Amino acid sequence: MSSTDADVLLGPADIRELAARLGVRPTKQRGQNFVIDANTVRRIVRTAGVRPDDVVVEVGPGLGSLTLALLEAADRVTAVEIDDVLAAALPATVQARLPGRADRFALVHSDALRVTELPGPEPTALVANLPYNVAVPVLLHMLDRFPTIERTLVMVQSEVADRLAAAPGSKVYGVPSVKAAWYADVKRAGAIGRNVFWPAPNVDSGLVSLVRRASPPRTTATKDEVFAVIDAAFAQRRKTLRAALAGWAGSAAAAEAALTAAGISPQARGEALTVEQFAAIAERRPAAE
Repeated sequence: MSSTDADVLLGPADIRELAARLGVRPTKQRGQNFVIDANTVRRIVRTAGVRPDDVVVEVGPGLGSLTLALLEAADRVTAVEIDDVLAAALPATVQARLPGRADRFALVHSDALRVTELPGPEPTALVANLPYNVAVPVLLHMLDRFPTIERTLVMVQSEVADRLAAAPGSKVYGVPSVKAAWYADVKRAGAIGRNVFWPAPNVDSGLVSLVRRASPPRTTATKDEVFAVIDAAFAQRRKTLRAALAGWAGSAAAAEAALTAAGISPQARGEALTVEQFAAIAERRPAAE
């Protein structure tokens, strides 16, 4: 870190002053909680393992707390921001605080769920304090749309972090766990206290690390076909797979046949299966009559 690092990163007073100048009040609707602690953003960058040659994409940069720390460490940073006021203000914040790196920064004013391309070189890493109300869909969309993202570190609600990183058999293992596992090896990477945010949320936060798999599970089924089985299995998670997959297969008997062919007990439940097992079931979906 440079000797001027403290001047570059945003502290609590900087955040409040910037927000007041812009007339910004964080909104629950968009799940906005701004990080006001420089040590926390440094920790996120460090935990993410951001390298000098990385092209980082950040979703929901807000006022730029994490953006500035990423820009110091990476080759380039592209921030995706949906909020009109925040999107308009961020380039000026970067220019004022890191003028020597401003040409390495790009802003995409858009809903991250609708982003299909990014300017400049392909991203190699995703690092973000994700808006909590759309964290999982945004994460899965970005991993799907940008296969060059090798490493991801996201800050999400603690409960969501647990779900994403859960292993088969866990009580919180579910759709986010299995779909994330399609793309990456997922693990919890730490906890974040409430007092580093403004406003302080009424939930705890957690860091989740995702390292992309060399390739998705080997299967003749498409990703969408596998995800359809996952969705069906967990839509009625208390039911056996024979019952839960009846609609997907066309009948309970057809579901049982598909499960048996995949080497899975029809009496098992979705929470016991790996992503590879869901793929095996998807391969054996009966042909439509």
